[in-house]
Amino acid sequence: MKKISFAAVSAFLWLVVLVISAFILIPKALAQALPASEPSADTVSTGWLQNPNHPPVETRFVITGQVSETEKTVEGFLEVKLSGDWKTYWRSPGEGGITPSMAWDESDNLNNIDWFWPYPQRFTLLGIETLGYKERVVFPMTLHVDDMNAPVIFRSNLTLSSCTTVCVLTDYPFELTFVPSELMLSDDAMHIYAQGVSKVPKASPLIQEVTAVWDDNKRKLQVTAVKKIGWDKPNVLVDGHSEEVKDSAFTRPIVKIDGETLVATFEVTSWMGTPQLSDEEILVTIDDQDFITELPTVVVSQDITESTNSLSIGKMFVFALLGGLILNIMPCVLPVLGMKLSSVVSASSLNRRQIRLQFLASSAGILISFMFIAALLAALKLTGSAIGWGIQFQSGWFIGLMVLITALFGANMLGLFEIRLSSNSNTWMASKGDDSYSGHFTQGMFATLLATPCSAPFLGTAVAFALATNIPTMFAIFIALGLGMALPWILVSIFPAIALSLPKPGAWMNKVKYLFGAMMLLTSIWLLTLLANHLPILWVYIIAIIAVITLFIRTLKVHGEKAAAWTGGITIVLIAGGMMIGSMTADKWVSPLPPEPNWQRLSTSDIAQYVAEGKTVFVDVTAAWCITCKANKIGVVLQDPVYSTLQHDNVITMKGDWTRPSAKVTSYLHDNGRFGVPFNIVYGPEAPNGIPLPVILTSDGVVEAINQASGGAK
Repeated sequence: MKKISFAAVSAFLWLVVLVISAFILIPKALAQALPASEPSADTVSTGWLQNPNHPPVETRFVITGQVSETEKTVEGFLEVKLSGDWKTYWRSPGEGGITPSMAWDESDNLNNIDWFWPYPQRFTLLGIETLGYKERVVFPMTLHVDDMNAPVIFRSNLTLSSCTTVCVLTDYPFELTFVPSELMLSDDAMHIYAQGVSKVPKASPLIQEVTAVWDDNKRKLQVTAVKKIGWDKPNVLVDGHSEEVKDSAFTRPIVKIDGETLVATFEVTSWMGTPQLSDEEILVTIDDQDFITELPTVVVSQDITESTNSLSIGKMFVFALLGGLILNIMPCVLPVLGMKLSSVVSASSLNRRQIRLQFLASSAGILISFMFIAALLAALKLTGSAIGWGIQFQSGWFIGLMVLITALFGANMLGLFEIRLSSNSNTWMASKGDDSYSGHFTQGMFATLLATPCSAPFLGTAVAFALATNIPTMFAIFIALGLGMALPWILVSIFPAIALSLPKPGAWMNKVKYLFGAMMLLTSIWLLTLLANHLPILWVYIIAIIAVITLFIRTLKVHGEKAAAWTGGITIVLIAGGMMIGSMTADKWVSPLPPEPNWQRLSTSDIAQYVAEGKTVFVDVTAAWCITCKANKIGVVLQDPVYSTLQHDNVITMKGDWTRPSAKVTSYLHDNGRFGVPFNIVYGPEAPNGIPLPVILTSDGVVEAINQASGGAK
């Protein structure tokens, strides 16, 4: 029997990774209905209404007790709760769905109702984009009555469309009777009402010079707006009251910001044929962090739109190349450096043609991996699932598979096992020639997979742009990322003299190979620690003990007693060192690092409240599997002057944990134009919309952002 190359085994394992990843990357929605205060017993309310044929949706109408005698109005709200992935729609639902409506013509002493719409979310399912709400939404309403001293009999039939992969149209009939002048103000109802009102876009004096241009040849609408204090990460929506505008579908715009000027370009389609928006009136609604506004009616003029798409894509393509190149030296990729260096050392004994082919095979592996990731993310995007950079590390199954594969890679490099095939299999493989190219191809794919939990300068910007744009552009950006990461290997394939200049292989190579194998086993240990987020800690210890015993037995059998003794000694030292570090961080020892700040759970409503109180909020969105996050924490957050600054009474620290799938954290990242971690941002009285920080934190940068957000007085 002949000893076969590990390339065949690694190629097979990679295929297993591809198949399993296709299933475990699709995260399940974990969203839960937000808690809401219940109005007091004397509040006029329908109570919760639920259609027995459609239990995922509950709704109620509540009168707050707030009235205006002079304007003859009564304030109330419609509240809707949706479980799971069910959603309902905005006043303009987008390419699908039906707007909620209320028929109240049978009511007495009621002449009109003003319905106010909170800013919606964008949803994409099977390529169809809609606008609406999930989990919970509060629609504030103003009831106009004829006589404040006479009873109001509010008879209504609410027609509500709710959808997942299917849509259900449900009616909720209700009736309320009250005398406006006799109503008592309900604090609980007013609290919920205020929540709804805070999310309703309003006109703002900060917005100036709003224009809209329709390009009839390109079928594009371009909206321009100027904001006095500049823009952060605006989301722009367009709708209107005319039939022409209602029949038109406005795609997710390409937004370009130049100082105080925003330019949003929409591609427009229509169910009724060719759209024509010239001279039509439109409503423009903008969400820019905590700033939400609806602009006054804008009349569309006809002209040639300015091109913004090509410039943005070209810039992001360059960012992707740089981000992929920098990814080679980020901490997430360093564990597989041994595999790469081993390839370079081995290449010095080959001819130029073999070197070119091997390094081109590694480059192809990197590119194919990025295309595979893009394909999976495209599938998630089409099904409306959460997407992000490195989300496969939120799966315990994926991490477990990576533990197994890295352990096998490391054990093979240490020479601890070999796989034997039948003589027929060996003859077949021999007839196919050198199979090392498949090993290099697999090596490139494996390096890419382990690199995905890492963020790097330029990388986050490029990935965020890719995941927010259309699918063809997303593939182009991910190919650029792959080219950037593969660039060093492409250069060696073009100039093979780089590899030929290295020392010739010899006995020293075995020692280097053992070092690389040890590095790979350390990667397995790191991945095993991540399993503690998915398995009981006892099971993690059991797996670790079995692995150590197996390592010792195989070393004894293959390399003899001396090597086994060294392995056992090193293992004991590592375990003892780990226990010492653990004990030093306990309360009874002097810790090398201070205790972590008093992190609060991420809450956008709490952020707004703290800022209104004059406080500064430092937000850290992180994950246990993110090495860059840990480097930021140990090197910056837990070090002075940042640590002392965060301890100030006027500074609030908040953490969003993305270790496991979290719809709340994912939504927060997407709202800030981010699709991966780490993400840090500082809010304060002078920066209510937040000051985003770079991927790699610096002490000066964090302190400066906190001082700027707080106005210089923490």
